[in-house]
Amino acid sequence: MNAIVTDQMVKDYARDGAVLVKGLFAPWVEDLRAGVEKNMAAPTQQMPTLKPGEKGRFFDDYCNWDRIEEFRRAIFAPEVAQAASRLMQSPRVQLFHDHVLVKEPGTSKPTPWHTDGPYYFVEGRQTVSFWVPLDPVREASLRCVAGSHLWEKDVLPTRWMAETNFYPGEHAYMPVPDPEAEGMTILEWPMAPGDAVAFHYRTLHGTRGNTTENRRRAFSLRLVGEDARYVERPGPTSPPFPGHDMQPGERLREDWFPVLPLA
Repeated sequence: MNAIVTDQMVKDYARDGAVLVKGLFAPWVEDLRAGVEKNMAAPTQQMPTLKPGEKGRFFDDYCNWDRIEEFRRAIFAPEVAQAASRLMQSPRVQLFHDHVLVKEPGTSKPTPWHTDGPYYFVEGRQTVSFWVPLDPVREASLRCVAGSHLWEKDVLPTRWMAETNFYPGEHAYMPVPDPEAEGMTILEWPMAPGDAVAFHYRTLHGTRGNTTENRRRAFSLRLVGEDARYVERPGPTSPPFPGHDMQPGERLREDWFPVLPLA
């Protein structure tokens, strides 16, 4: 399966912070669809996403791999870890968390521009997320700003509903830019179910609303590599993982964040 991630894709990922990996999760699309339905029927950490009066439904939940076997089968497939290993250039691939994002037809709310890294309690150069649509997407595909993972400062993390800063001390961050108005290069692809956008934790990304007549189910998988370490933030992180007992500079504990098999 390593052949699906070419040397050129590894170079593109290092330069742009995002690359399309065609068909990476294709063997597990039906599993993931079944897992999403189980997740939506019994959510655990579902976050509010729409303000009163906003149309549609935007389902957002995470950290369910250990209770939904269909997610686990896809996550622990060696082919997935092999692709992550190649892109991160890391001999070690460790699970951080899974994430389900479903925009039902007529949900006009976009996912705001943001980077994931500042919300997490992990830092390192070797990180990758796979964003996997379980329905064909064009207008509601993931959008990534090329090269943003190399910016000097992280983008200010905000609470999307309250529109307030996530942490104090915003001087440590750069303001959230407007990529279209500022003429930035935005990468986006029409995608088939099972394709994956691989993107770095520091890559600025977002999506449009789903104004089509079709569902847009997406499964996202967050992984870290050899150099990733636990860091403390100036406030609660997302996901929070209460009681983890990790100390700054440590690798993520393997009983909570398993190392994935490469073979």
